[in-house]
Amino acid sequence: MHIPDNYLSPSTCATFGVVMIPIWRKAVKNVKEQINRKKMPLIGLCSAFSFLVMMFNVPVPGGTTAHAVGASLIAILLGPSAAILSVTITLLIQALLFGDGGLLSFGANAFNMAFVIPVTAYYIYRFIKGNSKSEKRDFVSAFIAGYISINIAAMCAAIEFGIQPILFKDTNGMPLYSPYSIKTTLWAMMIPHLLVVGFIEGSVCGGVLAYLRKVSPKVVVESQPIKFLSLKFLIVLLMLLCPIGLIASGSAFGEWGNDQIKSMLGYLPKGMQQGFSFKALFSSYSIHGISSIIGYIICGIIGVVAILIIFKLIGKQLEKNIDDDRGNKIV
Repeated sequence: MHIPDNYLSPSTCATFGVVMIPIWRKAVKNVKEQINRKKMPLIGLCSAFSFLVMMFNVPVPGGTTAHAVGASLIAILLGPSAAILSVTITLLIQALLFGDGGLLSFGANAFNMAFVIPVTAYYIYRFIKGNSKSEKRDFVSAFIAGYISINIAAMCAAIEFGIQPILFKDTNGMPLYSPYSIKTTLWAMMIPHLLVVGFIEGSVCGGVLAYLRKVSPKVVVESQPIKFLSLKFLIVLLMLLCPIGLIASGSAFGEWGNDQIKSMLGYLPKGMQQGFSFKALFSSYSIHGISSIIGYIICGIIGVVAILIIFKLIGKQLEKNIDDDRGNKIV
């Protein structure tokens, strides 16, 4: 679901960037008001969790691969605003360090995974669960929320791909960017997510929530935070197991490089030929001269550390802002 650069037109990318600006602003404002500085490291751990979950690629119908996102779980635990901020930072690290998702298409990726999934999952979960205290109802609500939300996000990505050849063509009528019709993209995106990925996202959401409820019974959005040790253990375990994601060979739909596109189509759309190019330091989660398995683990560690550092800095800035506000009130 990570849309690379040059699959979407610059105007499409700009549109999603503009759409996300007020969403990010509102999310940051809500987090400042709702999340105290002691809970900020928790958002960082949740962001690291999402990063690692996305490293577990699985084979899906059509010969491609896909992965869960984990955004639905974060929204249920901490609220949609914290999830928006958390997954946005994850996507930024993925794009900058690992070339997973484009820089120009960052707004579109954030819209799909950092906005659509958390917001839809949160409200679906709250609607289905209601006031029930049942653990079974809790799991079912979380599972359904995860399943539906990632499928809605996949549909959004399919539409974004599919409208490109309709809106953007060269003088010969050939697609400038993503060359696949909306009928093709909907089938290619929705079948794997409806049959496989939705169940994985739902299982991750419901299963991890149930685990965290066991170790921290009062973990809800309005109540006490998760015991950090339980989530840290989960993250360390995911880092060690992340090479499992290498078993699934091939790229996800719409994440092919230019050479792959050309070999499949027999030509390369002009917008892709002349598009933006960025070489990430650890492109494709690999490190030159190191085996793929060890390199994948190291990249997982690098990503987690980078995310935790960012949230540490955000927490310090939040603490500084709170101290400044107190100082101004005293004066």
